[in-house]
Amino acid sequence: MDRITGYGIGDSRGEARGAVTPRAALLVFGVLLLHLAFITSYLGALHDPEPDRVPVAVVAAEEVRAEMVERLDGLPGRPLDATREADDADDARDRVARRDLDGALIVNDAGAADLLYVASGAGTSLAQAVTEVVTEAGREQDRTVEVVDVAPAADGDSRSLSAFYLIIGWCVGGYLCAAALAISAGARLATVRRAMRRLAVLAVYAVAAGVGGAVLAGPVLDALPGRVVALAGLGALVVFATGAFTLALQGLFGIMGIGLAILVVVVLGNPSAGGAYPYPLLPPFWQAIGPVLIPGAGTWTARSIAYFDGQAVLGPLLVLAAWAVAGAALTLFLARLRTPARSPLNELSFA
Repeated sequence: MDRITGYGIGDSRGEARGAVTPRAALLVFGVLLLHLAFITSYLGALHDPEPDRVPVAVVAAEEVRAEMVERLDGLPGRPLDATREADDADDARDRVARRDLDGALIVNDAGAADLLYVASGAGTSLAQAVTEVVTEAGREQDRTVEVVDVAPAADGDSRSLSAFYLIIGWCVGGYLCAAALAISAGARLATVRRAMRRLAVLAVYAVAAGVGGAVLAGPVLDALPGRVVALAGLGALVVFATGAFTLALQGLFGIMGIGLAILVVVVLGNPSAGGAYPYPLLPPFWQAIGPVLIPGAGTWTARSIAYFDGQAVLGPLLVLAAWAVAGAALTLFLARLRTPARSPLNELSFA
């Protein structure tokens, strides 16, 4: 009886030790850190949005303009940067439509009713913030403001969030596909040939995901206007960039690399993407990192395609291309480093 009881106790202790290995404990601790980082990043970026030097232009007679610029620039907290210039009302409207400006105030020299151009397609919350600040500033001077939306969000695009959600979906698909490709081989190191095959599969998947997402967002759900082909191309680039980056980190850090990809793309990238609150409404840290991360560059480009006829997309597209090229190159480089040198012994196979 003693032997049986002792065996049972020892077996239970062995199972307990085997259930939580040091490696498993380290992974759980890493998940906890990722979890806390997620909460910190999202709350830090989104809990108290305030306009911060939103670029606007003032069109008026020179003396009136100088006075108005000084007044708007001197508002508490510097919500507006009113130093931007426009030749006339038409030029100001065009600059808002080209995404050079987030607003333009046309001062009526002959009366007290002014005109404000905004573009809610770039983010409803940003257009509302500019409207509120300018309207309140005008009210203090007994002036009224008529708001004209030069690029309104579509009826099916509530608060201009559809582009952001579409990009999130593409990013999730990218790192999930990469994770599936990485863990499907188990503990085997990626050779150059295997890495190239993974990247080829990822490329095919990216095209399919890009087309599928664009069709769903446009013709099927009527959530985004704009050219389906352009959106599909953007989607393919976003998916491939995210997936290639994930494969590179997995090759560098193993399974922990997938967690690091989530840290960069989801924890840092999503709240700084300008989705719910565009860049000028975010705190400085998230304003700075948003444009250089995949979700931010993707969201900006998707909105430009949908509402601004593809204006101001060169920079964001270069950012996405850089992530894609760097991820693919690093994946192949790491595979090359870990590929054994060819020799007569390497050619023998006993499998």
